[in-house]
Amino acid sequence: MAVRTIIRIDRGKCTGCGLCVPDCEEGALQIVDGKACLVKEIYCDGLGDCLGACPEGALTLEDREAEAFDEVAVNEHLEHLRSAKTEDPLPCGCPGSAVRAVEATMTVGGGSRPSASALAQWPVQLNLVPPGAPFLQGADILVCADCVPFAMANVHSRFMAGRAVLVGCPKLDDAAHYRAKLEQIFREAQPKSVTVLRMEVPCCGGLTQLVQEAYRASGVNCPLDVRVVEIACGGIRA
Repeated sequence: MAVRTIIRIDRGKCTGCGLCVPDCEEGALQIVDGKACLVKEIYCDGLGDCLGACPEGALTLEDREAEAFDEVAVNEHLEHLRSAKTEDPLPCGCPGSAVRAVEATMTVGGGSRPSASALAQWPVQLNLVPPGAPFLQGADILVCADCVPFAMANVHSRFMAGRAVLVGCPKLDDAAHYRAKLEQIFREAQPKSVTVLRMEVPCCGGLTQLVQEAYRASGVNCPLDVRVVEIACGGIRA
């Protein structure tokens, strides 16, 4: 044991978003019980590559007594992580939120039974979808307010078919986190198009704003379309 620079995690600030996990090339960080944690001191090199990934400022560096960094142990740890993954589990650690492709039962253009699903991926909730998810790469992305499917019966055939789906609520969820994550998703995925599908209520307009801000900040150059669903009959306004 010796005094050296090592990561410090403020659990009070950490929201468990998991953005720091992929930025740690040594695999020293994981989400446990909804918070980021240092797996082992020997995995942390103290360089701080993960610091900029945290939107809450929960990660800092400190000098304290800690076990020495062990590059051999890190390589073994990373190899173990790679060999143990049959899927790409999300940082939240929930098996039900593991990234996966889903066989859609609806084809683009409709003509299928009303109960068919056009969902082609899992998860869909924006907080759970990792920016590097394979189904996002070069995709037509639909950012959908979570009330829309209840108001619009044909949302699967009209909007979900052929698109990667991200679902969220700008009023009830962390809007700043959504904006940052959408920017990262757009930058990494380089989508073919982005469609926003929101309700006509004013608070849902925040979803449009978040997507537009993230779109501009990411520097992507693809079509961006916003559609508004009317409450009364599920109709669409451009």
